[in-house]
Amino acid sequence: MNKNSSNLPIGVFDSGIGGVTVLKSLIESFPHEKFIYLGDTARLPYGSKSPSTIYNYSEQNIKFLYHQGVKAIVIACNSASSHFTNSFYKEIPIYGVVKPSAYYAVNSTKNNKIGILGTKATVTSQSYVDAIQSVDSKTNHIFQQACPLFVPLAEEGMADDIVTEIIAKRYLESMLKENVDTIILGCTHYPILKPTLKKVGNSVVNWIDTGQSIAKLLISEFNNNKILKNTESNFDKKIKILTTDESQSFKDLASKILARNNLDFQLVNLSF
Repeated sequence: MNKNSSNLPIGVFDSGIGGVTVLKSLIESFPHEKFIYLGDTARLPYGSKSPSTIYNYSEQNIKFLYHQGVKAIVIACNSASSHFTNSFYKEIPIYGVVKPSAYYAVNSTKNNKIGILGTKATVTSQSYVDAIQSVDSKTNHIFQQACPLFVPLAEEGMADDIVTEIIAKRYLESMLKENVDTIILGCTHYPILKPTLKKVGNSVVNWIDTGQSIAKLLISEFNNNKILKNTESNFDKKIKILTTDESQSFKDLASKILARNNLDFQLVNLSF
C-alpha cells in the first residue's frame, strides 16, 4: 500500500443493484471516505453460476478495482463472498459479507433459531451455516431457503408488487413454521424487498442486513488502523458507479437508493 493510501477510495462490487444497498450503509457509516462501486450487470445474476465461474468473475472485479487505485475492497455479493477464498492482490484488505452477518445473527437470536435467505449458490455452499457455527458451535437450528426469484424482482424495481408478496410467502413459509426469530438477508438484493419481507414475516424479530453488518466490521478495521482513514478535508464527493452493461432501471433504482448523493454513472469494460 503506497504512502498516500489513506486518501484512496474504498472499492465495492456486486453483480448488480443489490450491492448498492451495501454501498449506502458504508456511505452513511463513513461520510468522510471515498467510494467506487462496480456492478457487473452484464453477467448477473451470480447466484445461478458455478463456484468456479463466480470465483473467476470475482477475481476479475478485484483486479479491475485494484487498478482503479483503492485501499480496500468489499465483496458486497453474498454468492461471491461464499465462494471467494484468496486473491492475488495481497497488498490491500478484501472483505466479504458472510462472516460479519453470521456473527450478528448469532448475537441477535434469542431462541437459537436462525433463517437464511440466499441465492442457490450461497445456500449450496453452506457458507452461512459454517460461518454461524464457527461463531457458536451450539447454534444448530439453522434453516436455509434459496430464493432465485428475488434478484430479478429487485432488479425490476418490484419491491412492493403483489407478485413479490406471494413469492415471499412461499419462500418464508417453512422457516416461519419453525419460529425463527432471526433471518439473514443473504443476498444484497434482498434489503430492497425488506418492506414486503417484514410484512410477510412479521413474527421475525431480527432481520440481518449484510450492508449494516459489513459496515460494523469496517468500523473496527478503521479503529485498528487496518484501513487508514482519509485525511483529505476537501475532496470530490461524487461517487463513481461503474457498470459492465447499460441499464436505465439500474440507474433509476441506484439513484433512489442513494438519494442525496452525487453519482457519476459510467460504463466500463473489465478486459485488460
